[in-house]
Amino acid sequence: MSATWVDLLDERSRCAGEPRLYTFLEDDAEVTLTRGELASSAHRIAAALQSLAARGERAVLLYPPGADYLRGFFGCVCSGLVAVPAYPPAPSRLERTLPRLRALIADSGATVVLTTSFILSMAEFLFADAPELRALEWVATDALEADGAAWKRPDVTAGTLAFLQYTSGSTGTPRGVMLSHGNLLHNLGAIRRACQTHDGSVGVIWLPPYHDMGLIGGVLVPLAQGFHTALMSPLTFLRRPRAWLEALTRFGGTISGGPNFAFDLCVRRIPPAEREGLDLSRWEVAFCGAEPIRPDTLERFTRAFVPHGFRREAFYPCYGLAEGTLIVTGGAKESAPILRDVDASALEAGIALSPAGTVRTLVGSGVTLPDQSLCIVAPDTGRVLPPGAVGEVWVKGPSVARGYWRREEESARVFQARTLDGDGPYLRTGDLGFLDAGELYVTGREKDLIIVRGRNLYPQDLEAVMEESHPALRPGCGVAFGVEVQGEERLVVVQEVDPRRWDGEAAPVLGAIRGRLATVNEVRPHAVVLIEPGSLPKTSSGKVRRRATREAFLTGALRELHAWCTTAMNGTDTSGGPMALEFRVLARVPARLKDLDAQPP
Repeated sequence: MSATWVDLLDERSRCAGEPRLYTFLEDDAEVTLTRGELASSAHRIAAALQSLAARGERAVLLYPPGADYLRGFFGCVCSGLVAVPAYPPAPSRLERTLPRLRALIADSGATVVLTTSFILSMAEFLFADAPELRALEWVATDALEADGAAWKRPDVTAGTLAFLQYTSGSTGTPRGVMLSHGNLLHNLGAIRRACQTHDGSVGVIWLPPYHDMGLIGGVLVPLAQGFHTALMSPLTFLRRPRAWLEALTRFGGTISGGPNFAFDLCVRRIPPAEREGLDLSRWEVAFCGAEPIRPDTLERFTRAFVPHGFRREAFYPCYGLAEGTLIVTGGAKESAPILRDVDASALEAGIALSPAGTVRTLVGSGVTLPDQSLCIVAPDTGRVLPPGAVGEVWVKGPSVARGYWRREEESARVFQARTLDGDGPYLRTGDLGFLDAGELYVTGREKDLIIVRGRNLYPQDLEAVMEESHPALRPGCGVAFGVEVQGEERLVVVQEVDPRRWDGEAAPVLGAIRGRLATVNEVRPHAVVLIEPGSLPKTSSGKVRRRATREAFLTGALRELHAWCTTAMNGTDTSGGPMALEFRVLARVPARLKDLDAQPP
């Protein structure tokens, strides 16, 4: 059994069977990468890197999705340097994307940047706004003339740091998760067993390769197992979701998936007439994770695509996080998703009970995988909670990362936690949930929880209600968070509008949001803000960034179209009449229709 990724790549390059490993679907061409080609190009790049930097130094990978990215990643790993995947800054949105790259490079202490000749030719534009990047060693790996024969196998073991997976920053400042060769190989083994992959499996992946689900689940699993995978740019999927299902049809994809929004987007953007010709009958594992899984999304997707061969049993809800390498829990491959109805009021009080009033339906995320341990813990006391009680999800096992890069104090708090009786060390995930017959039900993020007058409100529930309140609102593009007003936490909601369905009148939309939240969730927001399409802060994988949105709201940095807030600080009219309202109408900004489809929905 391979102990490192260097060994595994070498072994796979000499295996018999299907030589194709990856096929990259580009707009006007296809690029195929075989196992042997990947190994030889990785060794060639590694040889060049070994002459530029010492083992253990960090190298940022700055590529568009494609073959060059994978060559650079494996070349970095084979050189003994530590890879740091990064999302290339978008030239049209440098004010939003460049600061993250600068922070990532500064935090990692990277000395080398691996990229393409084209991006290198445009680097001067980056240097104008970020002059410190000029001091780094920039290497265009597609123009290297190094000889792979000069490569020397690095002295690495299972415990050696392989790469830094910077968290997507959905709840805070991105941090570099330290993943070893051993972490990766253990988690990949868990994924292969859970999804029952085999040499005849076929992957179809649109997820960004800079994100843990895209890189580990979409790129590394096929190499570890040895099966062929078709890859496409996430922008291709976002612009035309049918391209994903077309690729599944064409290649006979058996394993593919993404966050909840991807399945919802397919239903909304692929009308019945355009579903003709799709064949999803060979899709065995439709994994779904990385964000709250909505039961109505699973139902809508199933209803829309069962006529085209999709099986509800193919859905594979799972739970994971970068700090655990990737997967933590998953269900039985041949079983349909497990749904659990609970009482909404009881859940707000921290306990899962059968419904006696308003029902909330949760999707199970499976059971903990072999060689790992999971428990639900009271975050303030460390007491292990019984089944049905909501607490923080704690995990321990070989897939748990070493910690956060250069953050010893935070690493000790998050990765070295112990229960009240001294069991550990555990990883504190920061996620809330409960266990029922071993099945994990994730209810939300601890840091995202909104506590209004003693009630625990989960933002994803409020966001789902808000986006359905009016047809002029973009699904998956709203955020709910709390702010302190006169010593009390109050609710604020921010939502993008869809210019194709909005007539410009704000009052009906704002009123619909407030009314729907009051009716369904029995909560009145302190403020409701409508913003430009495509302007809501999101991660590279399309998840909403609640904390970043909250900060932008407080600093006035949101690209607002209209905003409403209560006049009276306590949210009521002291005269006893209708609640006093104040509309704050801001300058309307023309909708950027041409950019709309390129933004994660």
